Amino acid sequence: MNDTLPNANVLIVDDERNMCELIQTDLRLRGINSRGCLSASEAIDALRHENFDVVLTDVKMPGTTGLQLCQQLTETRPDVPVIVMTAFGTMETAITAMRAGAYDFITKPIEMDLLAITLRRAIEHRQLSEQVRLLQASSEKVSAFGPMIGKSPAMVQLYEQLERVAQSDAAVLITGESGTGKELVARSIHQNSRRAEGPFVAVNCGALSETLLESELFGHVKGAFTDARSQRRGLFLEADGGTLLLDEMGEMPMTMQVKLLRALEERSVRPVGGDKDISFDVRVLTATNRDLETSVAEGRFRDDLFYRINVIGIQLPPLRSRGTDALRLAEHFLKQFARSESKSVDGFAEGVPEKLLAYSWPGNIRELRNVIERAVALTRYDKVTIEDLPEKISHFAGGTVFIGGLDPSELVTMEEIERRYITHVLEAVGGNQTQAARILGLDRKTIYRKLKQES
Repeated sequence: MNDTLPNANVLIVDDERNMCELIQTDLRLRGINSRGCLSASEAIDALRHENFDVVLTDVKMPGTTGLQLCQQLTETRPDVPVIVMTAFGTMETAITAMRAGAYDFITKPIEMDLLAITLRRAIEHRQLSEQVRLLQASSEKVSAFGPMIGKSPAMVQLYEQLERVAQSDAAVLITGESGTGKELVARSIHQNSRRAEGPFVAVNCGALSETLLESELFGHVKGAFTDARSQRRGLFLEADGGTLLLDEMGEMPMTMQVKLLRALEERSVRPVGGDKDISFDVRVLTATNRDLETSVAEGRFRDDLFYRINVIGIQLPPLRSRGTDALRLAEHFLKQFARSESKSVDGFAEGVPEKLLAYSWPGNIRELRNVIERAVALTRYDKVTIEDLPEKISHFAGGTVFIGGLDPSELVTMEEIERRYITHVLEAVGGNQTQAARILGLDRKTIYRKLKQES
């Protein structure tokens, strides 16, 4: 075996200690880790405590034979291939080994180069099977949140979190920069929850005045105010049995926050102008692009309401941190707009994927969607070219923290470097001071103080 197999681990089972040691020495020289066991029972115990890529076992051993061990592992550890070795290399023995579930068969005296080739094939088979299993598991997670697109580690982690969150009825606060898909995530939680058969209702708390928002959420009775010509059920009651998303939660006026907190604690609402409370059965999700912890610290958001809605917090990753997900989303939008525009555009020309991956996407998925819509509308070819992209993307140069060249007159103080880096991190996280503090290893007050001093 000329090439090593990093991290490969072989379990050798033979009641002859010398044979175990001989094979272990040869494998070590070929860069393969191995462990020797003198019986089947010792091997089974080793498999319980250590991960092996392949088992190499002798046939004839006292107690449990190699063939019985092979049969047992085929049933309990089908992921681990077994290679059987014997001094009785007859066709009948080979057939018996294969029927016992052996991956391969090798005869004694062992030709070490042939054994190395057989082991390599078995190890690669096992590693390939493991990759297929992981891909299938990843695909199943993705399909459970169908409308969401992305296979980056950040999104796989998000799917796993959503899977757990969906089964609960706890309040969820979804945070993330504008355009990261907060409402889509809220819908996915609803669709994968026990309330999926109930209604999903969403309201933008930042788009309504305080008076209208109260009426919208809690409803009103006829004559409660000038335009209240008839009774109206509020969104809490419209969403009964389902899920209510309060979007742009950070924009809610303080006085309305008090009323909402009471409703959430009492699990009932009182319509505007009414004199009776009406109970509801609703799961409340909230979303915002604001840093609510900072808003609480600055007195612009009630801390008791923050803790009430933030039982489980979900932070959505910005598109710039999702690697090649930008291309997956771009291809999805390209097909969507090519179909709606009835244009024969079926991909991206050379250089375009690199431009899309290099850009920082401050507007996240919403900005990417608009860019692809524009490109499909403008292109004169069957593929989107670089000239179809906005100049800010086609000529984009990645952000850097400039600290000066070799000219002494260009060099700056440590304070200035610190200020520039803090500013850079804040820009990178869209102004989210909590996230910036986590990255910088500072608390929010320190960041605020340093920036204030410099200004």
